[in-house]
Amino acid sequence: MTTDELPEAAESAPISRIVAEVAAAFPGERISLGEMATAFGDRAFGMLLLLLLLPGLLPGMASVFGTPLLILGVQMGLGLRVPKLPGILARQTIKRSDLLRLASASSKGLGRIERYVRPRPGFFTSPIGERIIGWITAYVAIMLILPGPGTNGPPAFGNIVMALGLIEHDSKVTGWGVALSIAGCVFATVVLGAMVWFAIKAAGWIF
Repeated sequence: MTTDELPEAAESAPISRIVAEVAAAFPGERISLGEMATAFGDRAFGMLLLLLLLPGLLPGMASVFGTPLLILGVQMGLGLRVPKLPGILARQTIKRSDLLRLASASSKGLGRIERYVRPRPGFFTSPIGERIIGWITAYVAIMLILPGPGTNGPPAFGNIVMALGLIEHDSKVTGWGVALSIAGCVFATVVLGAMVWFAIKAAGWIF
């Protein structure tokens, strides 16, 4: 499979197999974000979000991918239709083996969601809806970057559902993802806010 063939294949392949197909399209040990952005075509935003969010479910991995996720979210929020990664980020790579491992580990969960994902135009497939998705993604990225106990998983999971809906142009599933992302971000914000409050109180007691 060549990168020119990939976007067409991705249109018909189940979402849970797309990651594996992308990995198979690049024979090298590592794959750059720039290469993936080119391979995904008109699904670049959704697929890059998905690939950057999956590691967010793994302990200690979320903050590594938070910055590129933040950049993509802001670009979507500003209305860009195709991601424009800065050179330093476009050259960032992920191990091909890690990509395949993530695809395998998430295939069952994604398979369940795929049963409900199909093209359904609506508010969240409109330009305004996609901008909202972008700004929510940017906030999720901030939650992933900031350290906090248990604050990575809930926002990342909601954003993954949102990315799946975005890939398939499914406004309904994207809406579910928006609701889950907002709930996850509220949870993470409350936890981080409580940590800051306790830190300030502790500093007052010590000093």
